[in-house]
Amino acid sequence: QVQLVESGGGLVPAGGSLRLSCAASGRSYSRDAMAWFRRAPGKEREFVAGITPSGGSTALGDSVKGRFFISRDNGKNTVYLQMNSLKPEGTAVYYCAADTRTSTYYGPLRPQYDLWGQGTQVTVSS
Repeated sequence: QVQLVESGGGLVPAGGSLRLSCAASGRSYSRDAMAWFRRAPGKEREFVAGITPSGGSTALGDSVKGRFFISRDNGKNTVYLQMNSLKPEGTAVYYCAADTRTSTYYGPLRPQYDLWGQGTQVTVSS
């Protein structure tokens, strides 16, 4: 079964760090661009970060630049999101997504991604 499974969420104090993982199964995703989005309560799903298949290029949302970092280990079929200096407004469900149609898109447009995980909750306490 083709799926993405996020893990690593939890409760963290403001200023703390967390690392999220997105494990892909069913087939190799080493040739697909991947991304992280988040949806805070009452808000639209927001682009957080994207990464090319090789990991050579990344993109970050304006609100997380300088604090969050995306990486991948294609040997483990896993994408990571390192989140530092977390803020209370970072409280959200974080989703992993893959572009398996063109395999190259790693930007902020949600419709470009055709495979999504179920999400992992991150709560940042003030």
